[in-house]
Amino acid sequence: MNPTSESKRPNILLITVDQMRFDCLSILGHPVVETPNLDELARTGVRFDHAYSATPTCVPARAAIFTGLKQASHGRVGYQERVPWNYETTLPGELAKSGYHTQCVGKMHVYPARSLLGFHNVVLHDGYLHYSRNKHNISVQEHYDETDDYLQWLRGQVPGADLLDLGLDCNASTVARPWTLPEHLHPTNWTVSQSIDFLRRRDPSKPFFLWMSFVRPHSPLDPPQTYFDMYKDVDFPDPPVGEWALKEDPELNGLNPVTTRGIVPKRRMKMAMAAYYALITHIDHQIGRFLQVLSEYGERENTIIMFTSDHGEMLGDHHLFRKSLPYEGSAHIPFIVNDLGGHLDLAEGSVVSKVIELRDIMPSLLDAASTEIPGSIEGESIWNLARASKESLEKPWREYLHGEHEQGINSNHWVTNGEEKYIWYSQTGEEQFFDLVADPSELHNVIHHPELQERIQYWRSALVHELKGREEGYVQDESLVVGRKPVAVLSHMRPE
Repeated sequence: MNPTSESKRPNILLITVDQMRFDCLSILGHPVVETPNLDELARTGVRFDHAYSATPTCVPARAAIFTGLKQASHGRVGYQERVPWNYETTLPGELAKSGYHTQCVGKMHVYPARSLLGFHNVVLHDGYLHYSRNKHNISVQEHYDETDDYLQWLRGQVPGADLLDLGLDCNASTVARPWTLPEHLHPTNWTVSQSIDFLRRRDPSKPFFLWMSFVRPHSPLDPPQTYFDMYKDVDFPDPPVGEWALKEDPELNGLNPVTTRGIVPKRRMKMAMAAYYALITHIDHQIGRFLQVLSEYGERENTIIMFTSDHGEMLGDHHLFRKSLPYEGSAHIPFIVNDLGGHLDLAEGSVVSKVIELRDIMPSLLDAASTEIPGSIEGESIWNLARASKESLEKPWREYLHGEHEQGINSNHWVTNGEEKYIWYSQTGEEQFFDLVADPSELHNVIHHPELQERIQYWRSALVHELKGREEGYVQDESLVVGRKPVAVLSHMRPE
């Protein structure tokens, strides 16, 4: 008899991918992408259709997952590496203290890279990180040769192999080519293989918390040939381009393989889209592989599963690419929970439209594990939103979400309830307002429509409320102030 299955507390499986758009699920009727295993998790679980990443790049997004805090509290309001992660309270740490065997496989993107952050063990692959690859001012302990478990393993299989062998930059969202080595050597397969090995090595007397953290579909866009072939000849619909978006590219930014904006040559764009969708299907199939093994160990019905992404990918929407932007392609993320064993009384096959955020992961998983939620946590447990019994919430759910990202001249703040969105660019003062119900692709900026001024003022005031007292000085006399210098990391998290 398996001691773990006798435990009153369920196992927790958190699956995250990197840079997956919210709409890339075939259960949503996507015209191209195939995600059969994720569809099944949604069909037999609950899908949250207004989930967002409040600070949509890798580092701050993961800070929200680890800490359960808003970005102003965890201190990372933009992307900056090599800032120590000195958080006393973390999701894996609280679960470990409460008796869970905790393991992460794949991407952490913390600093120092080998920090456990409360896990009992980490098998690490952060992908290509520029700071750990430079050869001129990096310590031995920080160098990728010392920190990356996947690369060490890969070189054991293929002597001399490196992450650069395909000639693809880690941020090249518009350039693609198939993986050239056998499929089982791909980092997606490796993440699942190592996660399966954890099932063999785990302590059977304890419930487990496993974070299976994929680096893909973040570039490099390098799917195995089989998956690339599924999409390479497909006619893709053109990405939406808003009436407010750039229509010309006089500086030829679209030719830059790591561009964030511009008009990309059509053939190159088609190859990139094919590879991006192929990476998603590849991950989906490998998730299916893991779930089969989980069943073989008799743990499928005793495991609560949560699937999401740290942020999205613009993928050419409005001639924009990558992330950090306030638009749906960048900030809106997939979010699925599945509880086949009925531990949480979820409404199977339902869709929840309340706005949730990555900071809600920590309190939700602690709640599912019957573990006390620390009083400092600012996220909320999502389970009452999804229960079949439709319990009334003890307090009203949040009215809206505040998101932001430091990005130089493109530094932005936004507020949304999933139906409307107000955007403010702090360095230029540009404002945008979108009716996401009538205009889900954000084609029409209606900021100047006379009949909407009352609603726009409501959202502007909401943003003022969120930013009041911030060290950057974004608010003065109850008004937004343009041109205040943005920072990526707030002062309470900066090293002395």
